[in-house]
Amino acid sequence: MKILLVHNAYKNRGGEDSVVDAEQQLLSSHGSSVQTCFASNDAIDGMSRPQLIRATFWNPGNKALLQERAKAFRPDLIHVHNTFPLISPSIYWAADHLGIPVVQTIHNFRLHCPQAMFLRGGEVCEDCKGNLPWRGVVRKCYRNSYAQSAVLAGMVSVHRAMGTYDKKVTRYIALNHFCRDKLIEGGLPAERIVIKPNFIDAGPADLEGARSGGLFVGRLSAEKGIAVLAGAAEQCAARVSVIGGGELAGIAEKAFGERYLGFRDLPFILEAMRNAVYLVVPSICYESFPRTIVEAFASGLPVIASRLGALAEIVEEGRTGLLFEPGNAADLAQKLAWAEANPDEMARMGRNARAEYEAKYTAATNYQQLMAIYAEAIEAKAKEIRK
Repeated sequence: MKILLVHNAYKNRGGEDSVVDAEQQLLSSHGSSVQTCFASNDAIDGMSRPQLIRATFWNPGNKALLQERAKAFRPDLIHVHNTFPLISPSIYWAADHLGIPVVQTIHNFRLHCPQAMFLRGGEVCEDCKGNLPWRGVVRKCYRNSYAQSAVLAGMVSVHRAMGTYDKKVTRYIALNHFCRDKLIEGGLPAERIVIKPNFIDAGPADLEGARSGGLFVGRLSAEKGIAVLAGAAEQCAARVSVIGGGELAGIAEKAFGERYLGFRDLPFILEAMRNAVYLVVPSICYESFPRTIVEAFASGLPVIASRLGALAEIVEEGRTGLLFEPGNAADLAQKLAWAEANPDEMARMGRNARAEYEAKYTAATNYQQLMAIYAEAIEAKAKEIRK
């Protein structure tokens, strides 16, 4: 199979970028021919405001580039991850003009929320879901800017009206049932949305080795709940190490002292997971599917997570981890204290977590799911053309 991957990379590398790399390697390792059509937000620095606005709505340059590469490569399918802001939804029209099916992985809720996470003022907000996102503009939900919020909301609204999202994307990939339901509630066609989780390619895990303490891994920003974790740490004697960087690094450094380890690379993180008793995911927003949870499960590490959105679907209470009330530091402190006092139970959950990884999140399983989605999209596009 010949696959053309499309992705607009972020300035600060994140989970979406890692997923794109992993899927590219997965496809290539199974013999697929893979080419890419990538853009980077680093290019924004050299653009004027009018140029950036135009590119966000409809980028003729990237549309022409995709058409050129598709005509030369003749892919069976185009798999898109992120188009915002430089690639733009114009590439869906280019693919449709060439009769090539498009699969779009949805990594966040930007099509239904200018802020992309259904979060406002530290609380879940779904006011724009299924509606024109004008509230997101007047509330400056995107980067606390009227102008930037208006551009994003305008781009989404224009392409809704054009039928881009309803008709030009053959299949959407949601990362779990919770995300699929939200996408449908927001107006995407249910018959075009399938489910495929994230994955990692991990070797065997040592489930009997000595472990100690907890671990947080992620961006140190408000939505990731680092302030909630810091508050919980003040209320109990749990030994939690924190890995990550971001604007709230000062909170982590103050709360965790020498256990704040800063930004580290993936090998260091995986080694830390193999030596920890549990991972903490205290997010106060709707997460789509944090790769850190898959990495934890693969390492035989149970997860203590907010009982919020997809996290409550991925982490099974008492089996693969524990759940606590979102934003409630006292409740999290109780769960951390229980985990520290019950190492045998946490070890049992860790074994279950590894079994969950082997059943759902391996590279082999993910490849089978991806091929089935591709085959379905190719057949659906063929039927559409025959009509």
